[in-house]
Amino acid sequence: MLRISVTDTKGENRWILQGELVGPWVGELRSCWKKKRRGRDGQKCIFDLNEVSFIDKRGERLLRAICKKGAELVANGMYTKHVIEKVKTRSKLQLS
Repeated sequence: MLRISVTDTKGENRWILQGELVGPWVGELRSCWKKKRRGRDGQKCIFDLNEVSFIDKRGERLLRAICKKGAELVANGMYTKHVIEKVKTRSKLQLS
């Protein structure tokens, strides 16, 4: 299961994810993100992954796509930090 909470302020759009970013929840996050991000190009977008316990390959690909659109991924846990580094590294390699 994945819980998605979004907080909007004037300069920031913060997404707090809780649970597992796997299977059908990847599609749900993608759908929510596309709807919510329309018309908000100047607003900073942050994805807080501190409470995510697992991310599958589809979830990693979605996070990579979200990063390419300028979103910032943040996490404190060892597992989520590792996934974020992997996502960022692969994004850089694809841009080269």
